[in-house]
Amino acid sequence: MSSPPKVLFLPGAGGDPQFWRPAGDRLPSNWSKTYLAWPGLGAQSPVDGVAGLDGLVGIVESHLGREVVDLVAQSMGGVVALLTAIKNPARVRRLVLCVTSGGIPMDGLGAHDWREDYHTAFPNASDWIYSSIPDLTQSLVKIIHPVQLIWGGSDPISPIAVGKRLEALLTGASMCIVEGGDHDLAVVHADEVAQIIERHLR
Repeated sequence: MSSPPKVLFLPGAGGDPQFWRPAGDRLPSNWSKTYLAWPGLGAQSPVDGVAGLDGLVGIVESHLGREVVDLVAQSMGGVVALLTAIKNPARVRRLVLCVTSGGIPMDGLGAHDWREDYHTAFPNASDWIYSSIPDLTQSLVKIIHPVQLIWGGSDPISPIAVGKRLEALLTGASMCIVEGGDHDLAVVHADEVAQIIERHLR
């Protein structure tokens, strides 16, 4: 019998390690679950040496051990998850990406600009969060892992068109759409999201 999954949960730009708990608490109790935070983002205190995506990837890498891990990621955390998998392909087993840009250009895909709303909610967040995300389009072919995409049917920040584009670019990807789901669907629709995650990671 295989060992229970070891899951790292990556938040979005809010940086809150509690973001994924509603869904994570609904997953089997014998699974190993680690909820990461992003220093300096949202309401999280900054940490020296973490001032960009590379620093966040470093945080994830610090939790990679001898066993392969599964990465479950929200929004900007999905970019971090993909960068981690590209750098450490043998240390990642499966990916779950929820309403993320995935590092692809959002122009022409109908995405709402989130930055003004974010600044209003988190005026003290580190300025680097407003920097452009690197274009990972050409790098996505390096992703060899099974990828579950979870999208909300009513998300203005990462519309369904973004998920469809990622599904086309990632050879091992499949997409589930949660009807009525917004950018916070992992919290609001935690039951359904947890079921999708469990099917993919078993």
